Amino acid sequence: METRLELDVLIYPDEVRSVTPEDLRDWELETASQISLPTVRLFVALYPYNPAAMSPNYETAAEELPFVPGQIIKVVGDKDHDGFYHGESGGLSGYVPSNMVAEIPVDDEYLKHLLMQQGFLPVDHAGTSLTPDLSEAASIPDDVIVRRMVALFDYDPWESSPNMDSELELGFRSGDIIYVLGDMDQDGFYYGDLHGRRGLVPSNFLQPLPWE
Repeated sequence: METRLELDVLIYPDEVRSVTPEDLRDWELETASQISLPTVRLFVALYPYNPAAMSPNYETAAEELPFVPGQIIKVVGDKDHDGFYHGESGGLSGYVPSNMVAEIPVDDEYLKHLLMQQGFLPVDHAGTSLTPDLSEAASIPDDVIVRRMVALFDYDPWESSPNMDSELELGFRSGDIIYVLGDMDQDGFYYGDLHGRRGLVPSNFLQPLPWE
């Protein structure tokens, strides 16, 4: 019975030789260096998006990513022919409508990591400003603990407040930066400052932000 031995060989102009383990390792390294990894881009949500109620693709709404204004979304790749990116945020992944988000112009990988840890950026309601005016916290007493928070949802005390004295509360819109003064009270409200206006704000409508 005839036995056949198969060998990989390298063919050069002046020689033919068997492939060594070192040749295979060099080839794998060269091949890996030629593979381009997809670029990770960060986007910030400009508007609230609930796929179940807002998606133009009812049958695939479950595959889309819900988000609120200011939420940072990690995107890999370009948008598809329907105008959707594929993104990740808050432990969830799904398709993201490109007209509801804006790209954050950052290339530094460490800064991208910090932004993803932060999770939110303040946005104005024209969708253009990504940085707050820290002067909003002026005239706050030195002995008061100040926390910086972003509103996750719109809040109109006259319509949504559970309290009789709703005139003591502060109305705001999603994406507003609110400076919270002191601790939360027994009813779950903070005392907050928004562009010089002050009043009670419901804690479950807010998300803490780090100081810059």
